[in-house]
Amino acid sequence: MTDRAAHPRPVAPAARSAIAAGSAEFKRSNRALFFGGFSTFALLYCVQPLMPLLSRDFALSAAQSSWSLSISTLALAISLLLTSAVSDRLGRKPLMVAALATAAVMTLLCAFSQNYLQLLLMRAALGLALGGMPAVAMAYLGEEIEPPSLGLSMGLYIAGSAFGGMAGRLTASLLSDFLSWRTALGVIGALGILAAAEFWRSLPRSKNFVPHAGGWGALPAGMRQHAADAGLPWLFGLAFLQMGCFVSMYNYIGYRLLAAPFGLRQSLVGAIAFLYLIGIFSSVWAGRMADRLGRRGVLWRVMTVMVAGLLLTLPDSLFFIVAGMALFTFGFFASHSVTSSWVGRRARPPQALASALYLCSYYLGSSLIGSLSGVMWSSYAWPGVVAMLTTGLGLALAIAWRLRRLAPLDERAQPVKA
Repeated sequence: MTDRAAHPRPVAPAARSAIAAGSAEFKRSNRALFFGGFSTFALLYCVQPLMPLLSRDFALSAAQSSWSLSISTLALAISLLLTSAVSDRLGRKPLMVAALATAAVMTLLCAFSQNYLQLLLMRAALGLALGGMPAVAMAYLGEEIEPPSLGLSMGLYIAGSAFGGMAGRLTASLLSDFLSWRTALGVIGALGILAAAEFWRSLPRSKNFVPHAGGWGALPAGMRQHAADAGLPWLFGLAFLQMGCFVSMYNYIGYRLLAAPFGLRQSLVGAIAFLYLIGIFSSVWAGRMADRLGRRGVLWRVMTVMVAGLLLTLPDSLFFIVAGMALFTFGFFASHSVTSSWVGRRARPPQALASALYLCSYYLGSSLIGSLSGVMWSSYAWPGVVAMLTTGLGLALAIAWRLRRLAPLDERAQPVKA
């Protein structure tokens, strides 16, 4: 038997049928992915404003309490690589629906945890389940949406993520202040089930998905292929630094605002989540700007806004803290919109693995930098957190500046056939 017969190549569709902007399918896919992003971020980050309450109820330090989020993002980072291979064999939509539904159920179960270990185990299971959503969603958009509209669609997906992050944090803060953190998690889990149902109803079936039979055995070769790209590894590094800094900001700002000299209520601290509305705008705006002006010129500028916002939070002034977090949030979601759509444009098969590697870096940054920032908070308070995040954003800005010289794919030399 020849190698060709032993390893048949998948047959691509005769012609690519891209979803065009303005069509009914375009609206349905954007609505579905908006709900998908909403549910993913609401379920994943709803524990963030609850960390001070978990510290109180389970006698934890800030760094220990942060593991209620970090364990989920760490499990998610690992799961992303495995589910990308499953998605390349089984398809996009079924895996995404299962991921959203399972994560919602895990959040419901968290409300009944009897100790912190049980909570961590269920949060880890939630992270593993959600591995079937983010990278697969990026791959779906890259395959199904026409290239000129990909930036807009990716921006809308990230806008849904921003709205979910806001709604999850705000709901958790309000319910935990007046009822309990257990009630908060139960309500958010129920909302996640409704979002999963709407996602399943709205998302069009894949038309351009081509199954790949390699499975997990093809992961090493796929990783080497993406690592050899001139731009993708740098984009993965950006994801690690950007998300790690963003999560750290929101992880520990609650501890600062609950303590002197501010002494705010839990519900008022949770209202900071309204700043995610800025992220909803900036992600869509940056997606449009990237489609019009190019990612190279937009990325480093919006990242500079992140740095400016971070430094504004140093004074003990509520006005400056809120203004700084607003700028920081604007810059983060704008830069994430640009970098994620850039991965979608540069990635070659297996696309889901490229998206998984990007998001694996993204959530590893959330877990590792987020936890290390807790140590800085315990040792040096807010100036220590800012010093660490400034270093991380400085590295990210240097990468974004370097990517200005990255040659587009259609300008790269093509391999010469033997």
